[in-house]
Amino acid sequence: MEVVHRRKASRVSPQVEGEDVMNKIPENVVTNIMDRLPLRDAVRTSILSTNWRFKWTLLTQLIFDANFFHYLFRRKFHFDKTNIIISRLLFHLEGGVTKFSLSIPKDIKVDDEDIHHWVMFLSRLGGFKDLVILNWSETPVKLPTHLFSCLELNRLKLHHCVLFPSYFCGFPKLLSLELLNVRFQGHRCGELIAQCPLLETLKIANTKLRGGMKLVEIAKLENVTFLGLALYLLDDINTFLPENVAQNPVRITFPFLKTLSLFDMDFSSNSMLSCAFGLLFGCRNLQTLHISAIYKNAVPLPLLFSQEVDCSTMGQLQLRNVKLDYIKDLENEVYLMKCMLACSPMLKSLAIRCNSSIESHYKKYELKFELASKLLQLHRASHVAKISVFDYMYS
Repeated sequence: MEVVHRRKASRVSPQVEGEDVMNKIPENVVTNIMDRLPLRDAVRTSILSTNWRFKWTLLTQLIFDANFFHYLFRRKFHFDKTNIIISRLLFHLEGGVTKFSLSIPKDIKVDDEDIHHWVMFLSRLGGFKDLVILNWSETPVKLPTHLFSCLELNRLKLHHCVLFPSYFCGFPKLLSLELLNVRFQGHRCGELIAQCPLLETLKIANTKLRGGMKLVEIAKLENVTFLGLALYLLDDINTFLPENVAQNPVRITFPFLKTLSLFDMDFSSNSMLSCAFGLLFGCRNLQTLHISAIYKNAVPLPLLFSQEVDCSTMGQLQLRNVKLDYIKDLENEVYLMKCMLACSPMLKSLAIRCNSSIESHYKKYELKFELASKLLQLHRASHVAKISVFDYMYS
């Protein structure tokens, strides 16, 4: 008779068993988990077990957002200590940092010298691809020239900063560039853009600058699919002035452009209108358009166009969604809408937000009613296009 010896099952506490499973998680999986957690929670994993004490150093992304600063504020950290915390977190990481995002709140002071050290450190890392610095304080952040040594960058987004380009050879791998209220010392913005040949997303807005780049420089970026631009930044905008702005616009071709945002568009400016029409009818794959208007002249100027729309001359558009902000019901505004409605057979929506500076509720209602009445009488190439007119405050 065969004797079977049964082994007593070992008693392992659920806690020990759980720790054992956690300790066997592959390092690349741990890194993936860490990068998906808020920074504070990623650092807190150090209390899970002895083996997890320094797992947070595998982070490849450091995101110091509003939640991070709000947590420090609740803990009553002084801004000097905040800089120290950011430095310690950055310099203790063992993995390769691929993304660094810093959003400086209005009431927090971050010393330029600390930012210089951080950017210098990041510029020496291979594989660093994503840099975001959003400065909401009153004083602009001065970025060091080491920034231009980050040749692996795919994305660069800056707000309220000052750049000092020196011997700049370009960002050969940059795909996305957003410059919001960024000033350049000794160089033009266009010089930076011209040396980023692979750009797919370009967004530039600066309320304090005039000029600084040429549209011909931007037009060389054949891969751009998203373009956000304030037209007053263009040095050569006055060259786009044919005799008949709408019927014979200067074509500005971006073959892959899908989304176009024009900031601070002055509908009383011949050059801006000509440039806008050139972009609109020169980019045949454009699907989404957003225009925010401004008004420099208290008295509306005469209509710059003829009343008729000739789609055979102007060509068909691929527009799907259009949003127009701060509209005053000027004739030039209505004519642009007339062209888009007549030449866009695939249009789905035209959303119009009326100018918010009108104080009288009656006048706001009257403006909306008159504009809506005009648009309802216009020919639409699309049978499904929906037109919405409402106050900006309710958008």
